[in-house]
Amino acid sequence: MNSYFRRVILYTVFFADLIPINSQPHENHLGTNYFPFVLPKEKPNRPLSAAVTRNYAAYEAIRPEQSELYSQFRYTELIGFDYNNGDGTVTRRDPSKVIYENGKYYMWYTGRKTPVKPVGMLRAKEANDTVPSADWDLSDIWYATSEDGLTWEEQGIAVPRPPKPQPGWRSVTTTDILKWKGKYYLYFQAFMEVSGLRGDYCPVSVAYADSPDGPWTHTGEIVIPNGPEGSWDQNSIHDPYPLVHDGKIYLYYKSDFDNRAELRPSKIRMQGLAIAKNPLGPFVKHPLNPVINSGHETTLFPYKKGVAAIVQRDGQEHNTIQYAKDWVNFEIASITELLPVAAGPFVPDAFTDTDNGRGITWGISHFTNAGNNWSKNHSILVRFDCDLSQDIDDPDMKGHYYQHGPEFHYSHGLNKKQRERIKKENAKLE
Repeated sequence: MNSYFRRVILYTVFFADLIPINSQPHENHLGTNYFPFVLPKEKPNRPLSAAVTRNYAAYEAIRPEQSELYSQFRYTELIGFDYNNGDGTVTRRDPSKVIYENGKYYMWYTGRKTPVKPVGMLRAKEANDTVPSADWDLSDIWYATSEDGLTWEEQGIAVPRPPKPQPGWRSVTTTDILKWKGKYYLYFQAFMEVSGLRGDYCPVSVAYADSPDGPWTHTGEIVIPNGPEGSWDQNSIHDPYPLVHDGKIYLYYKSDFDNRAELRPSKIRMQGLAIAKNPLGPFVKHPLNPVINSGHETTLFPYKKGVAAIVQRDGQEHNTIQYAKDWVNFEIASITELLPVAAGPFVPDAFTDTDNGRGITWGISHFTNAGNNWSKNHSILVRFDCDLSQDIDDPDMKGHYYQHGPEFHYSHGLNKKQRERIKKENAKLE
């Protein structure tokens, strides 16, 4: 017998011991059933890896498209806004939730119309009464209305910057709306210094009105103060976002902290919660703050008995949609992509104190650096659509990924410093 046939016989005998016999087609080497081809609705009664265990324990459904809290997002350009040819002197950003009143939709947002474009936060000392440092510096709260959510008519300034030294004298930005017992309240960031001098230092103030069209009365008071020195929210209370739950105002907010010179980016963002029985306060910060460990802006909506959050950008759990049945302890419900930035959704039950939140299907968000040219930096408002609702079933919103062409990926190529490093590494190999 030649060596070739000898090897064939040896291999056959060896591997025969590893191949399951026909009478046991579904047994593996542990003596348990193989994981089935059709994904079971219930957790299989067999040993599971940590990853597959999470599939059954951590998410609302066993497949993303079966979850109401999973969606992709579609974006549509809004009609009705002019940006002065994108020269950087006009910006609109950080929209509020959208509400429906008087037969039309309303939204409020940060609006800046300055003679010149911003000089940049790194040059904040050059800013003055007419020269902004940042895209949101020297801004007022504007509002617009729409009959269809696509074509909007700008109505003008709702809340202007108050006289110095009132909170917000430098800039009033990033507002959100509350309707409470027939009155309307706008919470907003109230800057009392140029953004960039110490970062983005500001607390939250509030204005109120009997109608969404105003006139608005600015209280001139700080309604949610910064935390004490050494606390996570000592410098900034950003993105105030009120909802009604359990007969109270639950106001979520973001703070920047942990800035260290040796790390880039130099700070992280997390979300906190403050609760009040009256829209004007006092607000009591939750003892478990921060309640969400990621996210750049703050966007939430009632869902079933709890509250869901769109957590985009920044942090360990960015690009997730999360859920807290108790409105405090959030868990990841799904992981997705192209989440709306600074989203202000249309939330019909935001103020109804519902115990069966229906979710959302659309809203307004923003794109920064709209002209793809930082020398003319400005932001624009945009509509987003999704299926995060119990009331619709849109399979076209439930895809698993977006495909980006080569040019998109090349636009995220190596920078000069990285190319120099690679050049030096290659030189060492010569």
